[in-house]
Amino acid sequence: MKKPILKLCLITAFSALLYSCSENEISESGAKTESQKFKIIDVTHHDGKPFSTGVSSNSTTGKYADNPGGGVMMQAFYWDVPAGGNWWNTVSSKVTAWGNAGIGSIWLPPASKAQNGAFSMGYDPTDYFDFGDYNQNGSTETRFGSKTELVNLITAAHNENIKVYADIVINHNSGGQSEANPFTGTNTWTNFTGVASGKFPRTYNDFYKNSYGNNDEGSFGGFPDLCHAAPNVQNWLWLRSDGVGKYYKNTMKFDGWRFDYVKGFGAWVVNAWNANVGGFSVGELWDSNVNVLNDWANSANSSVFDFACYYKMNDAFDGNNLALLNDDMMWKRNPYKAVTFVTNHDTDEIWSKMLAYSYILTHEGYPTIFYRDYEEWLDKNKLNNLIWIHNNKATGTTSILYSDNDEYVARRNGYNGNPGLVVYINNSDVWQERWVQTNWANTQIKDFTGNSTWYPTTQADKWVKIQCPPKGYSIWSINQ
Repeated sequence: MKKPILKLCLITAFSALLYSCSENEISESGAKTESQKFKIIDVTHHDGKPFSTGVSSNSTTGKYADNPGGGVMMQAFYWDVPAGGNWWNTVSSKVTAWGNAGIGSIWLPPASKAQNGAFSMGYDPTDYFDFGDYNQNGSTETRFGSKTELVNLITAAHNENIKVYADIVINHNSGGQSEANPFTGTNTWTNFTGVASGKFPRTYNDFYKNSYGNNDEGSFGGFPDLCHAAPNVQNWLWLRSDGVGKYYKNTMKFDGWRFDYVKGFGAWVVNAWNANVGGFSVGELWDSNVNVLNDWANSANSSVFDFACYYKMNDAFDGNNLALLNDDMMWKRNPYKAVTFVTNHDTDEIWSKMLAYSYILTHEGYPTIFYRDYEEWLDKNKLNNLIWIHNNKATGTTSILYSDNDEYVARRNGYNGNPGLVVYINNSDVWQERWVQTNWANTQIKDFTGNSTWYPTTQADKWVKIQCPPKGYSIWSINQ
């Protein structure tokens, strides 16, 4: 009687195993079918080249790219950095480590003497040619240091193959002397003929309202509003060989420009600067409307900060709706003119910052890292990992493979022999798994963040199942 019982048990166990395998296959098939129902969104359509920050002298193609994935910018300051004239030295001490981490450029605060002298963050400019070497506005050095220290910083950055961008504030001035103004019938603080450098003297003729009109596109904070239509202003800003733009570029050796408050003046101003001075440029156009951003960038012949992306990330990650990442952004509309960011010295709203950094450092555009996020607030090792992934794997056009409230999966399609990647972002509180279609058939892949220990092999149809940790991300590419 024992043998029939044993045989029955074996049959039962085998049947259970077959049922389990069959059920698992059905479950796997169902999961794959669910992903297949999502209509893949091919976001960008171009030849796949990375973001260009200008022409490099060692470029054989004439189109400069720091890495296969393009460059990464560091905003090398925050609001109210320590006063005392030591900031240039502080940044100088960082550039070697930043270069080793893969940072390709740094954006510095406004470098010239402003109305509040040693206490100013530079956004109230008085003398564009005083970099901390003239005793005016109550100090010789600026808040950040001396001209010599600034030159040493720029040299140190260039030695690390890091470009240096100047913050240019040309909408308004501050710190002039009072003078009678026939256009207003009052006294205005528009006399800048006594600036210590002796360069770019200005009077009421160079500020609105004047003989060129009552106003331009916008004024700021009651400061004298610079009139770019005035020949004296154009000459000193971008036409003269010893003017602001060309002096900054050719003598101070700045490589590019971040234009402050470009809502305050016409896009033609930045266009004229770029045509006459050259160098990389990005405008601060604080607007979430992609059409406004794109129109300005094209008119100015300049990059622009992607505020549309910034606000969509805030709504998606902090509002728990990652499907919002399907919406229009500047990097999707015009990837070669979009500078993406997670926070800056003016705004810091996104709470889920590492998810946001995983997004901008795997997607198109020119990603910017904020100094305090990198040096103080977030995990530097994780950011360095994302920088490496951006530089080495984030190549080609972009396709969104899946999105819902909690999950977002996108694919970079590769360029010039580089395989690209798949990024999986999970905003839920549990591990998630998903079938996705990759760029690769019959190929082993891995998560280059180390968040997953899986080493799956893609199927012949390029589909594969990947996973992502809770409130985290994983980034997959060929295991090589």
